[in-house]
Amino acid sequence: MPKVTFEPYQATADAFPAETILEIAMRLGIHINASCGGLGACGKCKVILEKGDVQGEKIDGVYYKACTTVPLSDVVVRIPVESKFDRKALLRKDRILAKAIERKESFALASPLKWRTLVLNPPSLEDNIPDLSRVLHALKADGENFRVELEFIRKLPYVLRAQNFSATFFWYEDLFAGRKVLFDLGKPETKPLGVAIDLGTTTLQLELVDLSTGEVLAQTSDYNPQISFGEDVISRIEFCKKRDGLRILSERVKEKIFTLTEELLRQADRTSSEVKLFSLAGNTVMTHLFLELEPRFLREHPYVPVAQYYPPLLAKELGFSPFLAVFQFSPSVASYVGGDITAGVLASLIAEEDELTLFVDLGTNGEIVVGNRDFLMCAACSAGPAFEGGGIKHGMRATSGAIERVHIDPDTFEPMIITISKVRPKGICGSGIISLLAQLFKVGLIDPSGKFRRDIEHPRLRKGELGYEYVLVFKEESAIDHDIVFTEADIDNLMRAKGAMFAGYQILLESAGLSIFDLNRVFLAGTFGSYIDLEDAVTIGLLPDLPRDKFFFLGNTSLQGAKKAMLSKEKLLELNQITQMMTHVELSAHPRYMDYYMASLFLPHTNEELFPSVKRG
Repeated sequence: MPKVTFEPYQATADAFPAETILEIAMRLGIHINASCGGLGACGKCKVILEKGDVQGEKIDGVYYKACTTVPLSDVVVRIPVESKFDRKALLRKDRILAKAIERKESFALASPLKWRTLVLNPPSLEDNIPDLSRVLHALKADGENFRVELEFIRKLPYVLRAQNFSATFFWYEDLFAGRKVLFDLGKPETKPLGVAIDLGTTTLQLELVDLSTGEVLAQTSDYNPQISFGEDVISRIEFCKKRDGLRILSERVKEKIFTLTEELLRQADRTSSEVKLFSLAGNTVMTHLFLELEPRFLREHPYVPVAQYYPPLLAKELGFSPFLAVFQFSPSVASYVGGDITAGVLASLIAEEDELTLFVDLGTNGEIVVGNRDFLMCAACSAGPAFEGGGIKHGMRATSGAIERVHIDPDTFEPMIITISKVRPKGICGSGIISLLAQLFKVGLIDPSGKFRRDIEHPRLRKGELGYEYVLVFKEESAIDHDIVFTEADIDNLMRAKGAMFAGYQILLESAGLSIFDLNRVFLAGTFGSYIDLEDAVTIGLLPDLPRDKFFFLGNTSLQGAKKAMLSKEKLLELNQITQMMTHVELSAHPRYMDYYMASLFLPHTNEELFPSVKRG
């Protein structure tokens, strides 16, 4: 079999018959951009052939498409810089451009994870009842009824005798099944830890929490390794149709969560034996993939999840065998409104307050909630991956070298750019794309329909392979050996994405007999929201044109909600009540959705009265 070596990683693997470069990279855990999941449609999975013979399709006369290229001999391929991820970019300080608020509330720390330290009488000839009966008798003094895990029983005699019959016992109170699961015991001084997890389509964020005090002991984040199999949820669902596809996606993300949990423990100088509870919030697709639930029916009419509520599971059932712990999950509402949103609404306190609020999560998937303590309506907007750089010629994730801010001089039309990590530019990330479109509109280089002005002559405005384009960075100044451009096709993709979001706001509000101008607040959730310039987002019609003091950035509400549900039984119950309270609106089936959507495909909108503050060049 031919051998394939990937540079600069110096990783080598055998190539099976008819196996593509992309598939080999996936086996090795090497990321190559593949927005379409290997369908050959996006043209982003570029590799450079340095040695050997291949059969495949070329891009730009220099690169090969990794998803269609098969090695014919031993080969060496190089992953270009625009396909690499720099994890440090996730750890950079948030550039919050809306007013940041922390929705603080006081609640009693009463985790669904329970523990109690007992000092038991050792057995004797006069008192020789079995070890388990001795423990249950002591615990049931408070009227508790337990289901006992086999692993607990196997461990019980050794731990009791090693510790002179003194131990701390751990159980999980399943509030909805009405049972208590006794699953572990440890040293008397053991204080349990919990791990809150935001399982995002693009990124994973975790916090290690002391369940006794609520203190965050460590935090970390990394890219979701499933990106290598498809950048959005649809392409990952498609990947699951391949042999072992679902198992592979589940294993990869579990491996990464396991690694990140170990990293948290090293940061805090704690051990895996102290972790007793994991609380995970993710969108419906991500949760299905994590649990290896068939995701196919999520995108087939009538869009039915396998489950809405997910039972608590022992860590060992999910492959986390070193952890004697329980996993709990945030419930979903619909196929594309998941546990990240229900946890987010919990963290935002919308359901406890009177103010009419629009909650917007602008991550890889666009989800929105409208409501207050009286009602909650939600929807998922088919915005596509444009806000994450998908479908954009030189779009990329928010990693080192991505252009994240743009300003264009209104007189010279020359750009000023800022990249993540302040290095030579490799492409444009979501916040940069929004910024660039707003700037092009403000200075008059494009008209309201998103078309470049044909009557302006400028060296940066030209006709390219895909029609007219604006040269943001010339080849000599980039890190990728060619010009970085923004095309009319890119503009169309972004306008469709922003149009889907704005139409969603209007449909939800109209369904409640309200309008955009009835809103008291707009909450921006998710990490992506911290990097968006509020004025730019309003200028292109992505966010409503309301007084700017009505906008608030909440941060990662999915993680915050998962943490609250881990620290408080009351909050876990409230999370489930919120889920039951939310009315889902299927936008694609709404009779007026297409009218609203088509009206949104202008800058900022065909109805200028909706955007009174927006001025253009």
